[in-house]
Amino acid sequence: GALVISFPNSEESWITSAQLARQTKSLHFLIAFQPNFVHPVYAARQAATLQRLSQDRVEWNIITGGGGPSQRWYGDFLPHDDRYIRTREFLEVVSAEFKGRPYDYDGKIFQVKNGGLTPPHSLERKPKIFLSGSSDAATAVAAQQADLLLNWLEPLEAVKDNIRRAQDKSAVYGRDLKYALRIELVARETEAEAWRDVARAWGKVTPEVIAARIAQFAPSESVGAQRQQAFNPKPSERWEDLKLPGNRWAGFSYLRGGPAVGLVGSYAQVAEQLNELIDLGVSTFVLAGTPHLEESLRVGEEVLPLLRQHLPAAKLQAAQ
Repeated sequence: GALVISFPNSEESWITSAQLARQTKSLHFLIAFQPNFVHPVYAARQAATLQRLSQDRVEWNIITGGGGPSQRWYGDFLPHDDRYIRTREFLEVVSAEFKGRPYDYDGKIFQVKNGGLTPPHSLERKPKIFLSGSSDAATAVAAQQADLLLNWLEPLEAVKDNIRRAQDKSAVYGRDLKYALRIELVARETEAEAWRDVARAWGKVTPEVIAARIAQFAPSESVGAQRQQAFNPKPSERWEDLKLPGNRWAGFSYLRGGPAVGLVGSYAQVAEQLNELIDLGVSTFVLAGTPHLEESLRVGEEVLPLLRQHLPAAKLQAAQ
């Protein structure tokens, strides 16, 4: 699968996915978008149509938005917690639509009378829902409505705590919420080679770039972004100062925006860190690297085979 991103400077994710669906046969599309972009009834119809045209290859990455200037750029002025109310209602309406039978919905944001997808739309599968967010509000909505809670990478203990919170909240609703991580990585044959490439990329990071990134994140209401920036409380002009235990590095956001913490190391080291995360309960990874083609080849040929050799101890015991 591929995450089809949604930013002010990216192509529109739905249209891009529809075009790529014509050119591919097995690739799944994790379409990122915010609930304020489209009404949930129309989003359900779009998804059902694209499911049929792509032969069931559509998933959703629901982004509630980080607030600040970027959110207002989209014309969205709702406060943080109200945006999660909207996200919850959006997903409730979508779920009701795909049940294919008449329903009424009277929420704070959305209202529907005698709704429900009709054939042929009602025959299609509802997209699997990845919900992005690190706040308590995000976890609460994911526990009720999402299939996976998608977070950014953090140190191992923080990831363990995030998974526990997600599982505890979903259990209240009798659900089994899965956990996914979006991870930027630099994997090479040796650790020294990986850090050498990080140092080479850092050569293009000027004090002006650092200042611009700090200004970009400062007004964000995103708890995930705030937690990422906390790993670099005193911005440094030295890439070495951003090293964290466990082959983690907190400087990725200075190279290309987005999450700060990612993995750097040899193929074996990166695979070992991913395997540790699998043991904690991470079921899905959204891996990224720049440039995309070259890095995807490295990961696909060198890192993923090492994951396929790995089976978590609990699953191994059950299999035996």
